[in-house]
Amino acid sequence: MDPITLFDANNFEKLCRQLAKKDAHLQHIIGRHGYPPLWGRSTTFETLVHIILEQQVSLASAKAAYIKLQEKTGIITPEKILALNPEELRACYFSRQKIVYVKHLAEKVLDHSLPLHHLHKYADEEVHRLLKNVKGIGNWTADVFLMMCLHRCDCFPVGDVALIKSVKETMRLPATITKEDILVMAEKWRPYRTIAAFILWHAYIKKRNMKVDGY
Repeated sequence: MDPITLFDANNFEKLCRQLAKKDAHLQHIIGRHGYPPLWGRSTTFETLVHIILEQQVSLASAKAAYIKLQEKTGIITPEKILALNPEELRACYFSRQKIVYVKHLAEKVLDHSLPLHHLHKYADEEVHRLLKNVKGIGNWTADVFLMMCLHRCDCFPVGDVALIKSVKETMRLPATITKEDILVMAEKWRPYRTIAAFILWHAYIKKRNMKVDGY
């Protein structure tokens, strides 16, 4: 795999500086708030369950459900998810839809149609395809997995509310601008759109004094 598709502790700040030289808005964020954290998550079933829980809710709500599930099961495994009935999952703050999603995820991992521990070997498009074969996993979840777990350099999840708000705030864009327009604007950050997204998330979190894992 081409090394420029990945980032780690050795090149992360260098890539941030490289982008900042090309974009005054990103330079301003780094000048004011410093470098963003090098967020990372493990490439595990537990992580994917957590990301599914984060869909369309606050990070705090998702974390509460995740902790509740951990208290119930210990290490979260496909086998344990399938052994829980809907009432037990609802007691862990799972919605009806997310119960369906994590059950299907567990089945896909156990039948090896989602080779979770080998996804690092695949190109971004193939990782997207494999993940999106799971009910409830769409572009946002696949992008977050690619960015946070596999540290791929060139993802930009326009379905992320915080990211889109940060772009609008940072660049003083009109509220009516579309996600499609923002995606076109993000082309200037290729092939490091993930790094740009990390910087923009950093600005969003700092502006609101949010408590987020990694800070």
